[in-house]
Formats: sequence, C-alpha cells, structure tokens
Amino acid sequence: MSYFTTKDNTRLYYKDWGSGSTVILIHGWPLSSDSWEDQAIALVNAGHRVIAYDRRGFGRSSQPWHGYDYNTLADDLAALINHTAVNDVVLVGFSMGGGEVARYMSRFEGKRVTKIALISSVLPFRLLTPDNPSGTDAATFEQTALALKTDRPHFYTAFFQKFFGVSILSNPVSSAYLDWMQGIAMQGSLRSALQCLNSFSSTDFRADLAAIQVPVLVIHGTEDATVPIQSSSRLIHNFIPDAELIEYDGAPHGLFATEKDRLSRDLIRFLKAV
Repeated sequence: MSYFTTKDNTRLYYKDWGSGSTVILIHGWPLSSDSWEDQAIALVNAGHRVIAYDRRGFGRSSQPWHGYDYNTLADDLAALINHTAVNDVVLVGFSMGGGEVARYMSRFEGKRVTKIALISSVLPFRLLTPDNPSGTDAATFEQTALALKTDRPHFYTAFFQKFFGVSILSNPVSSAYLDWMQGIAMQGSLRSALQCLNSFSSTDFRADLAAIQVPVLVIHGTEDATVPIQSSSRLIHNFIPDAELIEYDGAPHGLFATEKDRLSRDLIRFLKAV
C-alpha cells in the first residue's frame, strides 16, 4: 500500500496505476478513492497513468483533528503531485473534489496541470447569500450536520439513495452497491465528515475559477438532487467562458456509478483532445 506524509504529518493513502500521461482523480464526500475504480481501470486501459488518493479523514488516510479547510486540502494535493513527481497532469474532481481542483489552480497557479475536469462538482459556491441567490440555505447544511451527529449510518442510508437516484421506480445501482458506498463512508471519521461538510458548503470558489487558464470539462446530471445543476455547473461559464459543459439528461449525482461507461468515454475523449 502506498502512502505519503504531508507537512503537518498527516499520512495519506494513494493508488498509482498504469503508465502514460497522468490523471489524478479526487473523490467526493464522504467517500474514498475506491469510488473511482471503474474510471481508473478504463483510463489505465486507455493508456494513462492514474493516481487516486483518499482525502485526509477518509478511507485509509489518517484522521487528524484539523486540516479540513480547502487551503489545507489543496496543499495535500500539491504534496501528492510533488511526492509522485508528475508533470503535465489532468486533475479530475468529483463533487467536493472540484473544490480541491479549483483551490489548487489558484493557490499554486496551476503548476504542472494541463487540463481539469469537474464532475458533479460543488463549484462555484454552494451557500445561499445575497450575491448567490441560487445557493442552498445554511439551515439545510445545519440539518445535515445534526443528522450526522444523531445517527450517521441512518443518515447515509437515505443520503446515498438520493445520491444515486434510487427510488421506487428507479434502481440505477443495486442495494449491494449502496451498502458498499455506506461502508466506505463509515471508514471516515465523524469529525472529518462534519468539517468537510462545512468546508464544501461555505467556501466561495468564484475567485478561484477566475484564475483557471487551462481547458476545462464540466459534466453534471440534470436530475442531480445532491448538487443541483442550476446552482452549480450551469454557472461555470460565468467564470470560465470556454469551459465545455456536458449535461447528462436525467442523471443523478453519482455519475461514476450510474453513468460509469459514458463518463469514462467522455474523460478519455477529453484527455485525447489537443
């Protein structure tokens, strides 16, 4: 198993598969790098080196008390890039992971990065404020935090059903798959889940997006009930006019599972584009 240690002595787990041009996959909340397995295999088979890591507090990484703000999370990504000595990297961020991508691009001026892809991402800003009228009210995130504190396994049961668009009439993933995702989520600590919830719900990335100067692919499901497309990816063009937006009609949040083959094809096409 591969690990590296950050400057604040946090031990982070990562996978490093394949060879060729490098893709770094950044997972969403409250999961781990295992959620990327299908895309990682497809990308390696397409001739790429794929690195995927567990965010601090989740998966097989250490669970420190501090460090769940996006500056520190971006520093963790920079430490991974330095540790693996990669260049000409494509960053792919899912959901909360889009925040690491955006903050890295502004905080480190996009060093060693040639392209970015944002999948179901929380960008540009999740919180309802006077200048962000399509955001979500803070009370909604406070209710989520309370539910996590009250009964975290019970909360995740309903959360992942919405995450993958599971209902009486729709079963895009199996009950076994839902159990697996819940098991991954429970690997993380309650502290890291709460702190990251606060970070992705309250961090304004609009200035970070304005600093991005590389090709950008944005993919989002039109029926995403976790991060609604109208308050996220459909706003990206306000900050990155040349970004390519692909909308998956009728798709939920968890595209890496519900639309896994299409997502892999779109990522491979984007990687090949000059």
